[in-house]
Amino acid sequence: MQVKQRVLTGITTSGTPHLGNYLGALKPAVAASQKVDTDSFYFLADYHALIKCQDPQTLHRSGREIAAIWLALGLDTDKATFYRQSDIPEIPQLAWFLTCMTAKGMMNRSHAYKASVDENQRQSNVDLDQGINMGLFSYPILMAADILMFNANHIPVGKDQIQHIEMCRDIAMRFNHTYGEHFVLPEAMVEEGDSKVLSGLDGRKMSKSYGNIIPLFAPADELKKLIFQITTNSLQPGEAKDPETCTLFEIYSAFASPQETLAIRNAYANGIGWGEMKGQLFEYLNEYLTPARKRYDSIIKDPGFIESELQKGAAKARAHSQPFMERLRSAVGIMSLVGDMNTKHSGVKTKKELTPQEQEKIDVGKAKGLAIAKQRAEEETAQLNLKVDELIRHINASSSGELASTEAIAELKLQIDSAKKKAKKTLQLTLELLQQRLASELS
Repeated sequence: MQVKQRVLTGITTSGTPHLGNYLGALKPAVAASQKVDTDSFYFLADYHALIKCQDPQTLHRSGREIAAIWLALGLDTDKATFYRQSDIPEIPQLAWFLTCMTAKGMMNRSHAYKASVDENQRQSNVDLDQGINMGLFSYPILMAADILMFNANHIPVGKDQIQHIEMCRDIAMRFNHTYGEHFVLPEAMVEEGDSKVLSGLDGRKMSKSYGNIIPLFAPADELKKLIFQITTNSLQPGEAKDPETCTLFEIYSAFASPQETLAIRNAYANGIGWGEMKGQLFEYLNEYLTPARKRYDSIIKDPGFIESELQKGAAKARAHSQPFMERLRSAVGIMSLVGDMNTKHSGVKTKKELTPQEQEKIDVGKAKGLAIAKQRAEEETAQLNLKVDELIRHINASSSGELASTEAIAELKLQIDSAKKKAKKTLQLTLELLQQRLASELS
């Protein structure tokens, strides 16, 4: 049985997704969710939206629109985990843990922060941090929490987001070095052929911040109007044109097949007029987007259905985040004092006042406590191994090992969902050990 790779991505709920969002994240994410060897996590990044959007109505409307777009593009919520970021309270908790492990110098190098500083410098502002809030500055840390909370292996992104994945890896490695191995190191997943960030109406990067976007599901008349607003040069029909510097060609080639792209490239060499090229781009995009646009128009009218899908996903996501967060809290030392055996008598003042005899007694007691804790841990590990051995024997005795293993894993997950705190932790460890054993036997 092949171990599934986990894919995770999110869209910020601060506006309407555009063609660049579709190519950079939505399209590869939905494709990944349909693979049998992939465990997909997709979310509405409403906490991220607060960085730039302080309009409650816009935030609320955008969340509904983006959720409807995911569903219209074919996201199967029975296979994928589809949720709202703010429905997972463990994410901001983890973000604080990671903030305390992140060097400020790394955040100084973030593209978004540097761009804001550069803009203040361009405008000759004395304060280069004018208008920059801490949400923008620490944005990559919250993004790292989104990813590391679910230990995602691959993150579908546009090339402008690769830096954030690299930062996430750095933060995870620092945490692992300090507190032990808890996080896998994610990798950016950039679709082949996405050679650069998609340009907008004015030739700059397509971005809601620049107001130069083409909304993904704009009605046909609006789509046509926007395409005819795309900036071009003054070359006349009949004059050869350079496709590599043209936004029209860039957008067309991002959606078209290699053969279709070659045909348009030849048309540029033969001097196609800008009006004709804009017309061809509209016809192509409109035909490409119409089926999904019709599904979107139907889904957006049913907010109850959208909300039920998000709540279903939140329950699935928290089945992962709750036990993992308990483990991380213990790792950093935030736990019940009853179990805090290693840190008793560790205050500097207490150590200075102890006599050698008192210190010896404390050391003996500490060693005894550690020995008891170690013995209990070994007993619990032995019990887990016995349970997993029993499950493996049952799977091997079945006529279909793959089916039996799938059923065993599904049964454990159901038990985890309904179990109480202590039992949930034991079941989660059993599930993880079973998956490791199955993967090891088939490797």
